[in-house]
Amino acid sequence: MYSISRLHLRFAFKLAFAIVLALFVGFHFQLETPRWAVLTAAIVAAGPAFAAGGEPYSGAIRYRGMLRIIGTFIGCIAALVIITSLIRAPVVMLLVCCIWAGFCTWISSLVKVENSYAWGLSGYTALIIVVTIQLDPVTTPQFAVERCSEIVIGIVCAILADLIFSPRSIKQEIDRELDNLLVDHYRLMQLCIAHGEKEEVDKAWSNMVRRTTALEGMRSNLRIESARWGQANRRLKAINSLSLTLITQACETFLIQNTRPEFVTPEFRMLFEIPVENAADVHKRMKVLRRVISSTGEKNTPVTIRTWAGAATRFLLLKRGVASNTRISAVEEEILTDEVVIKVQSAERHHAMINFWRTTISCLLGCLFWLWTGWTSGSGAMVMIAVVTSLAMRLPNPRMVSLDFLYGMLVALPLGALYFLVIIPSTQQSMLLLCISLALLGFFIGIEVQKRRLGSMGALAGTINVIVLDNPMTFHFSTFLDSALGQIVGCFLAMMVILLVRDNSKERTGRTLLNQFVSAAVSALTTNNNRRKENHLPALYRQLFLLLNMFPGDIDRYRLALTLIIAHQRLRDAPIPVNADLSAFHRKLRHTADKVISASNDDKRRRHFEQLLGELDIYQEKLRIWEAPLQVTEPVKRLANILHKYQHTLIDA
Repeated sequence: MYSISRLHLRFAFKLAFAIVLALFVGFHFQLETPRWAVLTAAIVAAGPAFAAGGEPYSGAIRYRGMLRIIGTFIGCIAALVIITSLIRAPVVMLLVCCIWAGFCTWISSLVKVENSYAWGLSGYTALIIVVTIQLDPVTTPQFAVERCSEIVIGIVCAILADLIFSPRSIKQEIDRELDNLLVDHYRLMQLCIAHGEKEEVDKAWSNMVRRTTALEGMRSNLRIESARWGQANRRLKAINSLSLTLITQACETFLIQNTRPEFVTPEFRMLFEIPVENAADVHKRMKVLRRVISSTGEKNTPVTIRTWAGAATRFLLLKRGVASNTRISAVEEEILTDEVVIKVQSAERHHAMINFWRTTISCLLGCLFWLWTGWTSGSGAMVMIAVVTSLAMRLPNPRMVSLDFLYGMLVALPLGALYFLVIIPSTQQSMLLLCISLALLGFFIGIEVQKRRLGSMGALAGTINVIVLDNPMTFHFSTFLDSALGQIVGCFLAMMVILLVRDNSKERTGRTLLNQFVSAAVSALTTNNNRRKENHLPALYRQLFLLLNMFPGDIDRYRLALTLIIAHQRLRDAPIPVNADLSAFHRKLRHTADKVISASNDDKRRRHFEQLLGELDIYQEKLRIWEAPLQVTEPVKRLANILHKYQHTLIDA
């Protein structure tokens, strides 16, 4: 049974207020189509709530509003360029606009998920303008300016509603999660030192990866909430890397004991046997651990425990700074600037290309449907196709998104008819009654949106789109029916294209991700101090999280990816002998690893991978000749064995 809390009611009032404010401002300033302002306010306010499954945290609505403004302006500029260049060839103009929508979807599939909304929006915004001005191209600049103005008004109304209804801050959640995360990091290390069951360790580390990723998402919310959290945001960015380091060192401790049970000495085993209940207990145990490491000496302390203790100490220091949000000290500044975080290239290029073709093909089919039937609302169907495909492609399950739109448009037909035929004609003489009627619509759908009810977002957008909120209001039932049916047909065609154009990129993306882990491990073989300071962990774990979502339950694939991440981290800290011969061979290894990732087919990939294996064998011989220590030869040998063992998975899987 789903209960309605105070927060759910507060957001429902917030959404209702945003809709009413946009409606009032639109009519007060005599906008030609106040519907766009109302629709924008509703979508900007409800979108983050639907994604979060409840009232969004402070800053989420504002950030989404800024993305919508950026996307709208990009789309308007693109529409003006397309129209002025191809006004004499309307069919070619529509074709180019369809390609532009596909191009924007392609880019949105490669950028960060939180920024993809702007690019998806810019694609269908251009299409809306091009389709709308077909009868009177001369009014294009005016229409583009009006659309931008109405959208900005809607966004401002949504932001004002968010500010008035006391948006909740995520800061307390972050402080609480940091304490819990520290305790669970200690327990994960306890489990790995005790060398527990593989399944239990797998479950624990995967949970820690997900929680660390969630904490990074919280940091993004805190960053956009207010500028006063700037110091805390810098600390949290470093804490993300430290949390991933703790996970890596704990798991490496477990893996090393598979072949060397004596790796962890009895003294440290006894030290980690004492259970902890809260962050204060961890703080006490860390003091004891540092004293033991100091008295034992670095050489007699397992390297993973020593590294783990150092990362946990820095975690504790930065955690206190996040809680207080005070000025960053000199010690903290040294931690924050110690490493350069590296961004990795997207592994979803094939998936992005499929999204490009899905959007382009569906928009072209919409054009053909419109031109062939001559249906007055064919343009509306075409626009809805672009909206659905542009917004659905970046999400993990495009089919469910298209289904949500379709259900929503089916609900919008009777709901819109009720407003169009009964409520609005009865209230159009009274602005107060009109506002109350739309406030009730926003309130009840606002509650359903927070439940993530299938079709709720589509119903909200579809209903506002089909009811008459133009200035002046006109009530032609045939126009309403055409508009409502156009929405339904457009959503149906978009869903058909998504179902027919299958996304077969999953296995290829998974293989590319694994090969990126291989490349990262090989790239750690360097004697260049600047390259050694490069921190690849956040990018690698981001890719690992993507792998977790793409292949749920495939524990062998996760273990392989984690093992390669551990190999990267260990080789990065390994004392490799400094000489010209090894440095030249490091460059050769990195070049071959890059070829494995960029190979255009399986034969080339297999050939480059076999070349990499051969070069690793030669490299091990070179290390023996140059008398490299065990801290270097052991992880290199382990990496070569992993690549030999999982050769089929890395090439053909």
